[in-house]
Amino acid sequence: MTGIDDLLEKTSRTFALSIPRLPEPTRMEVTVAYLLFRIADTFEDAVFWEPARRIDALGQFCTLLGNPDPSEADLLARVWREPRPLAHQGYLELLDAAPYVLEAFRMLAPTARTVIASHVIRSARGMAEFVGRTEDGTLQLRSLNELRDYCYVVAGIVGEMLCDLFLLDRGALIAVSGPLRERAACFGEGLQLVNILKDSASDRTEGRSYLPTGVSRADVFGLARSDLRAAAEYVLILQREGAPRGIVEFTALPVQLATASLDRIERSGPGAKISRLELFRIVATLEKALNRGEPAVPRGSAGPDESRSMEPLPPRRRR
Repeated sequence: MTGIDDLLEKTSRTFALSIPRLPEPTRMEVTVAYLLFRIADTFEDAVFWEPARRIDALGQFCTLLGNPDPSEADLLARVWREPRPLAHQGYLELLDAAPYVLEAFRMLAPTARTVIASHVIRSARGMAEFVGRTEDGTLQLRSLNELRDYCYVVAGIVGEMLCDLFLLDRGALIAVSGPLRERAACFGEGLQLVNILKDSASDRTEGRSYLPTGVSRADVFGLARSDLRAAAEYVLILQREGAPRGIVEFTALPVQLATASLDRIERSGPGAKISRLELFRIVATLEKALNRGEPAVPRGSAGPDESRSMEPLPPRRRR
């Protein structure tokens, strides 16, 4: 049987790099949660299926999360592979391994299961809503607000779930739970916006146009940078309040990689990626900063003095 860590490596390069830095039990909780979100993402992105089939699969998955019955998981795993929903081999292997992932989910602590299930189900239902907007084989977002709503559904909710898991049994962080939760969605949304800008050309060939017509790319870049600034504040709050180093590393690394990627995309256009050498440099710089007790993200990325005095963000609409 394919192992949990093997599935992670086959479905996400960034999170396969950052999740192992987390302390237990958060590491296993986040690994399993990521794979569950990735199953839902696979249904949303199922380019070989009609929208109705994708919506049905998302609904079946939500029901299964509410009652993770092993025999039902085995049955659905076979149903979901015929016909195959997409071409990505790692995602197909993940669908085959869905019963194994559900079993790993069942083995988590009850409090973690409750947190993960509620957020994954919210996200999957939101994905189904957007899949239902597909017209003539294409999903076209039409405004900046609609783009923000989409990013919240597929990534902002992930950020909120991570925050809830970080707060479990960590009383030292309870005093800053408000500022953390205010910024948690931005952590996920910023990463998603960078991916949308990077993949905009290839997404169009698969019937997805997430960049709204009539909205300038400059506005989308501005939104991404705003979210990443809030994400940097989130990291600095965790670091300032003494969160375990693994949690600080886990949150800081994707923010730094996304910021570097956004700079590259802005210079070179869709499809541009940071080099492996630059990735290694960012990882090494982060580790040196933490070893020296320095900020995990550059203070400039959070704005002047924002790591010490951070104003509340406007409330977000929860789905």
